Amino acid sequence: MIRIGLIINPIAGMGGRVGLKGTDGLAEKAKALGGSALAPEKTARALAGLAGIKGVCILTPPGKMGEDAANGAGLDTRVLDMPLQETTTGEDTRAAAALLLDKKIDLLLFAGGDGTARDICSAVGEALPVLGIPAGVKIHSPVFSRTPEAAGFLVRDFIQGGLKDFRLGEVLDIAEASYRQGRVKTKLYGYLKVPLAGRVQARKSGTPMGEAGAQNLIGLDFIDAMEKDTIYMIGPGTTTRPVMTNLHLDHTLLGVDLVQNRSLLVKDASEKEIFNIIKDAKIKIFITPIGGQGYLFGRGNHQISPRIIRQAGKENICVGATLQKIALLRGQPFFVDTGDLSTDQMLAGYIRVITGVRQEMIYPVA
Repeated sequence: MIRIGLIINPIAGMGGRVGLKGTDGLAEKAKALGGSALAPEKTARALAGLAGIKGVCILTPPGKMGEDAANGAGLDTRVLDMPLQETTTGEDTRAAAALLLDKKIDLLLFAGGDGTARDICSAVGEALPVLGIPAGVKIHSPVFSRTPEAAGFLVRDFIQGGLKDFRLGEVLDIAEASYRQGRVKTKLYGYLKVPLAGRVQARKSGTPMGEAGAQNLIGLDFIDAMEKDTIYMIGPGTTTRPVMTNLHLDHTLLGVDLVQNRSLLVKDASEKEIFNIIKDAKIKIFITPIGGQGYLFGRGNHQISPRIIRQAGKENICVGATLQKIALLRGQPFFVDTGDLSTDQMLAGYIRVITGVRQEMIYPVA
């Protein structure tokens, strides 16, 4: 019998759509703003990949920390003897991970973001194989699968004996207070033993030195093509920011700003604000891939939701990236993880990328 541990951080990802850029310490505020739990649904998508497998049981905390999702997937579920919490904290995650370590599980599957990975790391370290289901707002650590479905595939492969190779992946996190103010300070908290496989995401990399000039040219090219009365969504990142600075508009480095006729409509907009403003309007989205990972959607820009992406249409999504940023992907395609399979499929194929003034390339989207 293969014993798989499962821990869900129920509040992971709630702050993304409402523009909080994280949920640590802000779960109640996220709920008040209309944020919804993403981790249970993403866990369900991962566990669907285990349907029909024999000889495996899931050991998990009670209720929404794992029991509900495991039972919902029809899996052989054994619940840990620990209190059922209405509002969970990192302490609950650490306690559950420690209990699972004592139970001598074969692999620990968890759903959350970088903060959850930190809690798992502090409890189990490098003692057993671990895999994260990406469900947070910020997911910089290379200990998560590329998508929830990829997590299910990897766990299934592990159960059936095909997945045997593991590596140490860094657990990285940033100070959310600084992050919400537009400052990114990444710190290494340790390592987790994760699958050595292509379905595990890479580490997020920072902006290479000397890229400011190339980024500025991309911004100028985008501004030159702006159309009257069109609403532009300017996504987060240093590559997109020159659009706002060259237009002399107030902006946020890590949020989504709305611009029309070269004037600021909304700074740091939430998903709901964006959707209400763009109704019946012509819209375009300007984004940049996550450095080193290649994600276009689903990492740090949850405000641009599947319904907004579908309304815009793929033809109105513009990507900006320097040639060096593209080169650092080492030939891997762009990725999308919007949370909606039909939207991900719509985005797959190829997309236009601005690399400089009147310089473009076509790049694949997985």
